[in-house]
Amino acid sequence: MVRDFASTSVPRHLARGAVGFGLIIGSIALVPVAGPATLLAAPLALIAFRGCPTCWLVGLAQTVSRGRLERQCADGVCTLAKAHPAAKATQ
Repeated sequence: MVRDFASTSVPRHLARGAVGFGLIIGSIALVPVAGPATLLAAPLALIAFRGCPTCWLVGLAQTVSRGRLERQCADGVCTLAKAHPAAKATQ
């Protein structure tokens, strides 16, 4: 089973990324000002990323390609191909 990291829209996914990266960068940048307690904000980024920054990047690719690509499997070999709009309408 392939895990789905995609969001409902690209702007929403980018907003989640901005929050996640902001939390990581902010928590590290604020250590000299507010002390090491600010590092406790970094794990909250995992919630925004739905895992890790790599998971967020995979989700971005999934969100962008959603509805444009489809997996086609034949004889045990799977490939990606352009989605056919007419096929989507009949499903």
